[in-house]
Amino acid sequence: MEFVDWFPHYQSIRQRFGYSTQKDQEAANILSKMIKRKALDKKVLQRKIAGKQVIVIGSGPGLEKNLGLIKRKAKFIKIVANGAAQVLIERKIKPNIVVTDLDGNPSFLQKADKLGATMVVHAHGDNIAMLKKLVPKFSHIIGSTQVMPVENVYNFGGFTDGDRCVFLAEEFSAKEIILIGMEFGPHLNRYSRELIRNGNLKNEKMKVARKLLEMLAKQGSQSNLFDTSTRPIKGFKHFIINEDN
Repeated sequence: MEFVDWFPHYQSIRQRFGYSTQKDQEAANILSKMIKRKALDKKVLQRKIAGKQVIVIGSGPGLEKNLGLIKRKAKFIKIVANGAAQVLIERKIKPNIVVTDLDGNPSFLQKADKLGATMVVHAHGDNIAMLKKLVPKFSHIIGSTQVMPVENVYNFGGFTDGDRCVFLAEEFSAKEIILIGMEFGPHLNRYSRELIRNGNLKNEKMKVARKLLEMLAKQGSQSNLFDTSTRPIKGFKHFIINEDN
């Protein structure tokens, strides 16, 4: 998504949640300086995603019950939202790309990096301290932001880790995107519950993320979009799970 197209959505989000554009931009600049000598080129994402079948994996209630499907789709590229990386790693499933604003379990984010996952680390005004703490520990890193892109820090669109995964897959021309554990509702698995302190705020963010994906589907995605949840996102086809797929 072009920045000029994304920025009106960001402005709406900023006004709704009271974010500071100045602080978000400061975070992006800090991340840019931190990764100047070690950032991966975004062509790494292009090679991993373009023309490939992708599973986007979130921390919703559908994650653990669909681990069998993820294992059967071993050749699919697994783009994982933040805390869901812990679930996969504990089940001996290697994530290919992890999208995170660093509020997941730090030890498992570091394990994902050591396993070779590309870490798409998102900078915003509220996570500057975590950027300074964790970014030096990553070896496979690309930066992201929701404001003006700067060197090695890109704006692919999206608001939460989950919908940013989908925008990322769309940005780099995935052939097919299947959502697992991306219910964007109030019911989360135990890994998410350990991290969320303000449930009402989280629910409001999930509503925005869902609307953004509905918008993405409506405007015409170049990827075939599927959702495994019982209430698929509007514009995504319901992916019916059985032992043959």
